[in-house]
Amino acid sequence: MSLQDLITAQITAQGPISVAEYMSTCLMHPTLGYYTTAHPFGQAGDFVTAPEISQMFGELIGLALAQTWLDQGSPTPFTLAELGPGRGTLMADILRATRSVPGFLDAADMVLLEASPSLRETQSTLLPQARWIDHIDELPERPLLLIANEFFDALPIRQFVRDDTRWRERQIGLRDNALTFGLGPASVQPALAHRLEDTKHGDMVEDCPTAAPMLSVVAARIATHGGAALVIDYGDWRSLGDTLQAAQNHRTVDPLTDPGKSDLTAHVDFEALIQSCAPCTHSRVTPQGVFLERLGITARAQMLAANLTGPALETHIATHRRLTHPTEMGNLFKVVGLVPQGTALPPGLEP
Repeated sequence: MSLQDLITAQITAQGPISVAEYMSTCLMHPTLGYYTTAHPFGQAGDFVTAPEISQMFGELIGLALAQTWLDQGSPTPFTLAELGPGRGTLMADILRATRSVPGFLDAADMVLLEASPSLRETQSTLLPQARWIDHIDELPERPLLLIANEFFDALPIRQFVRDDTRWRERQIGLRDNALTFGLGPASVQPALAHRLEDTKHGDMVEDCPTAAPMLSVVAARIATHGGAALVIDYGDWRSLGDTLQAAQNHRTVDPLTDPGKSDLTAHVDFEALIQSCAPCTHSRVTPQGVFLERLGITARAQMLAANLTGPALETHIATHRRLTHPTEMGNLFKVVGLVPQGTALPPGLEP
């Protein structure tokens, strides 16, 4: 039985489901879900993340985290954590870049939050010293340096359409036995009360109910024990409109077609995310291109280019542009950092 058959049977028996329930089922069904069965990353997969584009991305982030560790007195031991590590490429680049920082790797206890058994297996090959946790609450009670790159965009979202002063939730039902979008009954949504100020009748907003609670756990660890977190994702300060999207073979496809066969994501609402970080100081939301340029990506790119010629050099130049240029990932992706109050932000970020 396919995942579409299972979802169709569920809707037939119980009625329409929320977008969040659909995303969760498509991505994480134990035997038919996208992340539990697919190998989505890289040129052979369905999409490419920044660490897969160039080693420069992970190297610069690693050095930024190491500088933060030094600025906070080189605590030993500390947790070096990543949420949703993909194939482990980013963490591997971080480790390579920080080998020259005395004491950093010796003090680091690597912890990875990964729900996919197949991805854990891939990560274990590249990162044999890592250990895995199933829930964010399992992060140790000690100083924490954490990276979340393209993690929050994959968490399930709910979508609501404004109906006067109330909201109708976007749902997924059936029409002629095919999956289709529809709207539930109008209701009051206290969590969206503030959105009545900046929306009009018919506008759609998105809410990710699991994102803020997860980041609040990270913020609590950092506020209590020290450290920092870097969140890098596509999105903006406040959500507006339908940003649900599906990627398959590096193309955008219909999210209701072939459930479990494509990656489902949505833009991150950084305003909602940051509101959960109260115990910590946070940076302003910074475009990825600006962040990487402040960290010295152009100088690093020139250094790596010195021994390249022909197609290899052209590819290298293109990767630098893809990571930083405003019309590519440079503006679409944003960065926010968290540190304890009264502590310097990681390099590349401003209050």
